[in-house]
Amino acid sequence: MSTLVLDSVSRWFGNVVAVNDVSLTISPGVTGLLGPNGAGKTTLMALMTGFLAPSAGTVLLDGQPVWRHTEAYRQIGLVPERELSFGYLTGRQFVRANADLHGLDDAGAATERILGVVDMVEPASRNLDTYSKGMRQRVKIAAALVHDPALLLLDEPFNGVDPRQRMHLMDLLRRLGDEGRTVLFSSHILEEVERLARHIEVVVSGRHAASGDFGAIRRLMTDRPVQYAVTSSDDRALATVLIAQPSVRAVRLRPDSGLDVEVADLGSFAVGLPQWARAHGLTLLDLSPSDESLESVFAYLVNR
Repeated sequence: MSTLVLDSVSRWFGNVVAVNDVSLTISPGVTGLLGPNGAGKTTLMALMTGFLAPSAGTVLLDGQPVWRHTEAYRQIGLVPERELSFGYLTGRQFVRANADLHGLDDAGAATERILGVVDMVEPASRNLDTYSKGMRQRVKIAAALVHDPALLLLDEPFNGVDPRQRMHLMDLLRRLGDEGRTVLFSSHILEEVERLARHIEVVVSGRHAASGDFGAIRRLMTDRPVQYAVTSSDDRALATVLIAQPSVRAVRLRPDSGLDVEVADLGSFAVGLPQWARAHGLTLLDLSPSDESLESVFAYLVNR
């Protein structure tokens, strides 16, 4: 079992700060690294695998620095987001090449063993450029696991994978976590993380926004104030009605038409709005969330 620790880690490129003072601990089991695109997840993965040196802070695997520490590299497996560029190789050749790069004495046996683990023995004799996206993801995982690392890092492993293959990959990662490996996967989709990870780390704009089990993170996200745009047959009258409701924090008239409504209790607001409108003879013409992007959710976590 291995534990990965980031202590006050930052990474900048010239004047651009990609990762800003991040401290977190990744323990055995499956952990989700959640954040919108551009949040710094890939840079964090590069720091964790020793591909990038921290500009400040330390990255430690079982107490040893990852950067320029060869023995630490032997305990790490990486599944990058980028597509494979070795389409002329068979799946077996690709995995065997990674086994040889690690200098395994039993490279052939290790290759066949791990192909079995990811259920890729039968198609292993085909070229990579004939594989589906899900098959390519599985053979990348095989290559990352062939040297039996304690830590497995996967960057957006479910991107472009069909639902059946997604379920297969999730089952595989659960098994690896149950074996005692430390498995960290990144995603920008909350539902993917919810279905797989028991622990979640949230990053946005290179900053660590939240940490904990999924229930705690979900509560932080759903308890935040929500913004809605509402248009009715009489916006001023509706504003008067809404501002009196405990579930509504603020109401603003838009310059053209409609209202901006800040809601503190989404459940009560959703149930009450049609009832309040009907009771006052008002007709709701349009209702839409105005800040439901993933970026706005994470920004709330950072600034709460």
